[in-house]
Amino acid sequence: MPSQLVLDCARAIADKGWKIAFVESATAGRMCAEFSLSPNSGEILLGGISCYEVFIKENILKVPHRLIEKYTPESSEVTASLAEHSLKLFKCDIVVAVTGLTTPGGSETPHKPVGTMFLHILMPETYIAHCEVFNGSPEQIILHTIDRASELIIEKLSSQAYPYSGT
Repeated sequence: MPSQLVLDCARAIADKGWKIAFVESATAGRMCAEFSLSPNSGEILLGGISCYEVFIKENILKVPHRLIEKYTPESSEVTASLAEHSLKLFKCDIVVAVTGLTTPGGSETPHKPVGTMFLHILMPETYIAHCEVFNGSPEQIILHTIDRASELIIEKLSSQAYPYSGT
């Protein structure tokens, strides 16, 4: 069962008549799976791409190699690029891109420890770039990230004052 935040987020997206898609590295499809379990999934969910490996980021989602080389695969810059390229593929209202470090052995540093997660969420006329460090097991880090993304989308949807005319 998805968390209450995921359920609330899915309802808020459905209330707008919008569609959402996901491009996931560290969460490896779990975010899309959680949204697929909401009662509103048929109204809102277009799908997702799991891009755990750099090859997928570069060759399928067209993230420039220079970005990955300069900033690492788990970075705000790469996450933003994933979101921008995925928006073209999905042609949706909201695209959520996520990269991060759920286990040791990636690009962690003292300033980017395991638990660091990057979100880049594109929405009509706005975006959300967010980085946060979560504690816990890999699954707990992923679930915290999914809830945080849901919360950020809900906050942005509730603060939007402009009318939306469609994709």
